[in-house]
Amino acid sequence: MSKKESGNKLNGRDLINIGIYTAIYFVIAMALAMTGLIPIFLILLSSMIGIVGGIPFMLFLTKVKKPGMILIMSTIMGILMFVTGMTWMPIPFSVVTGLIAELVYRGGNYKSMRSAILTAGIFPLWSCGNYLPLFLQREQYFADRTSYGQEYVDSVMNLTPVWMFFVLLAATFVCGIIGGLLGKALLKKHFERAGIA
Repeated sequence: MSKKESGNKLNGRDLINIGIYTAIYFVIAMALAMTGLIPIFLILLSSMIGIVGGIPFMLFLTKVKKPGMILIMSTIMGILMFVTGMTWMPIPFSVVTGLIAELVYRGGNYKSMRSAILTAGIFPLWSCGNYLPLFLQREQYFADRTSYGQEYVDSVMNLTPVWMFFVLLAATFVCGIIGGLLGKALLKKHFERAGIA
């Protein structure tokens, strides 16, 4: 095995970093999810994750120098959504969006600020996987939420015509970019130390 190939393998420190930042990101996502009891905030959830989660995610990117770290983090988020009561749908969705984010950051050789911010826009798209049952299994989705009250169900239904999923994707991407820019501004010294420009 060549030295370069060995250097591209994830080690214990990389896995620890993935664990730490995934935990931080998950706590943020769950805290924001609590606002979903209000219909409009349910729709805004992925966008809020993009902005608020963008700051720790940008810090995570200063630790990413090898392939696989972003993909693993995204996949774990999808699995955690399943474990916490969502359907299986967020898992494959998070794998796809995580792979795209991984390729974008790798395309900048893990040193491009432009690639980092673009990656921060793509990464939170994993959270849109949580909306898939709402759009693809509407009857079952709303039947499972009758305990929230008919007013809540009606409000969410009115806010989520089928085309809204694509609006949510676009809004989440834009808000992820905003989160990335906030992270860049707040974590300037960390990026300089990591050689990201």
